[in-house]
Amino acid sequence: MARLNHVNTTDIGDAIRLGCRTMCSVFNADDNDIPFFGSSVRPAAELTFSSWNNEAHVPGRHLNALLNAEEAAGIVVAEDCVDKLAGAAFFSYSGPLPLPLNRDRIGGRLVNFRPHHIREGFHALYALAKFRDSAQARQLAEASIAAIFENWDPGRGWDSERMEAGMGLNVLSESSFIVGLGRAIGALVKYYRATGYAPALELAVVLKEKAIGSFFTEDGSYDRDRFGPHTHSTTCVMSSLAQLADLMRDSVLMRRVRAFYDNGLWEIRDALGWVIESSLPERPSDLGEVNNTGDILETALILGRWGYSEYYHDAERILRGHLLPSQLRDISFIEDPPNPDNEDGKRDVAARHYGAFGFPAPYGHAPLGKKLISFNMDIVGGAVGSLCEAYREVARFDETGHWVNLLFDHETDAIRIESPYTHPALRIAVKRPGPLFVRVPPWVDPETIEIGGFSGTPRFTNGYMMIAEPPVNQMLSLEFPLPLQEIVLVHRVRRIRTLMRGDQVEAMANFGADLTFFEPLD
Repeated sequence: MARLNHVNTTDIGDAIRLGCRTMCSVFNADDNDIPFFGSSVRPAAELTFSSWNNEAHVPGRHLNALLNAEEAAGIVVAEDCVDKLAGAAFFSYSGPLPLPLNRDRIGGRLVNFRPHHIREGFHALYALAKFRDSAQARQLAEASIAAIFENWDPGRGWDSERMEAGMGLNVLSESSFIVGLGRAIGALVKYYRATGYAPALELAVVLKEKAIGSFFTEDGSYDRDRFGPHTHSTTCVMSSLAQLADLMRDSVLMRRVRAFYDNGLWEIRDALGWVIESSLPERPSDLGEVNNTGDILETALILGRWGYSEYYHDAERILRGHLLPSQLRDISFIEDPPNPDNEDGKRDVAARHYGAFGFPAPYGHAPLGKKLISFNMDIVGGAVGSLCEAYREVARFDETGHWVNLLFDHETDAIRIESPYTHPALRIAVKRPGPLFVRVPPWVDPETIEIGGFSGTPRFTNGYMMIAEPPVNQMLSLEFPLPLQEIVLVHRVRRIRTLMRGDQVEAMANFGADLTFFEPLD
């Protein structure tokens, strides 16, 4: 019998906190505490090693998420957790080239190289350099950038023959530049912001030119054969280009990002930000991946900050409609397996998945047509990293005043916000003098907003209500209804009816699927 599997949350900070807990629980005690990559919870429950995606991939995802969570949301992360991840990341760079490498087996040598993982490697080194002032991370990052320039060329690609014959590496040929080295642009931008190391920016620019020359074209189209079927790579390069455009104030590049966001991206996403895991036609049509959703969210936040307020609306709907509901918070259906040999990968599997993110359908954890339910541990890091960016962007204070961009409960040293989704009205108290700008959702008629605690005249500009001189330390009330509206999510083989209350899902058709997020919409 199908069952609901969702503990409703609209608290971004709580979702970050739970995800951090998950990441610090998945070290393999049988493998020197290197974190697991693979996981499954049904039909069999276990955590597993991957010969291509383990130490080269997971530490970067987790360090990026955990150390950003410390700064953005004030999460307390145990230092031994950070130390274990740092040790695993540094280990992955200890092979014949300063690139993130993977062992072919537990106890084996670092012989497997996927260009795909260079992004994750730089995420680890950036996070350790920025948040832990790690000299070792800086040294490795600089050596790694030099090694890339020495062994890769924009026209010829990787010198695989030299790397395999001369260094004993197994070099995996990726399906496209986007699935490989192109993914690293955003991590290089982060590293440059943190350290000012010019070759990092130089490499990011070289990769950008290749990305816009052959992939992210002016028409914003998507072609699976050109991009490669691994959709997370497409979305993470999109968000990477947005980060670079933001750093360099490059409006031409940002127009490329917008063109793809508004056009080609819709080939692989739906209206709530769900993205198909693989664009190959034979793959299950409802199988998604939360990493992809996070990349769209991060891109929307950057575009919103550039003054395109409609993208903040997309970000809010993505958070409320898919990303937050898809976090695993009810683990009662997971049965720990028999474990006669006391293997760590089969110990406390259910508890170690609490707070995970994985491969959901829009309606639940069990996509139709897919028997395996998994939450690969790298995805937890990707989702939490994106939630940290959303947490930062709920409200900000700058030289123009207070900006309320996402309507979540939130409090900083500059403002306190009570969400209309958890309270009778949107209530805001500013703690510092300055103009207040509140984003008005497109389904709200500005003329119908009932304002309490303020007697002046509000102004409306670019999707925001402006109150020029809000009272300090006094609650303002903005009351408006959260209307019910039915939308249809258009997927390859089905149309998914969805009932929205404002930007939050109230009910969704689930076609009899198990472990669903929302009440069924008949």
